[in-house]
This record gives sequence, structure tokens and C-alpha cells, in this order.
Amino acid sequence: MFVIGNFISALANLINFVLGAYMWVIVGRAIISWVNPDPSNPIVRFLYDITEPVLSRIRRVIPFASGAGIDFSPMILILVILFLQSFVVPTLHGIARSFG
Repeated sequence: MFVIGNFISALANLINFVLGAYMWVIVGRAIISWVNPDPSNPIVRFLYDITEPVLSRIRRVIPFASGAGIDFSPMILILVILFLQSFVVPTLHGIARSFG
């Protein structure tokens, strides 16, 4: 049964890495939005293509701040990622320990 435990532990580590990397992509997208980026730049297109599907769903639920034009969706997404990293990943590690 230790094989299942090792698999779940590796899966938890992979999820933690992917969530951390995606959080840095969100931070990069937020920083780029402060300037006037060239929309034809491949890095800018990549950041927008990989983040816009998730951010647009958050914006549908929580619209812009009234009148200020502040987009809180990146901050909300980062909080969700931090929650997943602090809840799901340790839970998976605990499940993996129970198999080992």
C-alpha cells in the first residue's frame, strides 16, 4: 500500500507546485496590467491567455469596485490558491501518510 501513499504524496507535491507557479503567473499578469503592455508581445499574450478564463469567472461573480475601476479578481484568485495550498495539499499528504 506504500505505493499508493507515495503516489498521493507525489500528487500533492505536483498540485502544490502547479498552484504556486500559477500564483506567480497571476502576479505577473497584475504587474503587467499596471503599464500599457504591447498586446502583440508573446509573453503578454501568454499571461492573458492562461489567466483570463479564470479571472473572467471571478469577475462575473464579483464585479469591479464601484467607480474606482479596481479589479480585485487577481487578489481573490491568489487567496483561493493560498487556501488550496494550505488545505488540499496537507490533506493529501495526510492521506498519503495513512497509506504508508
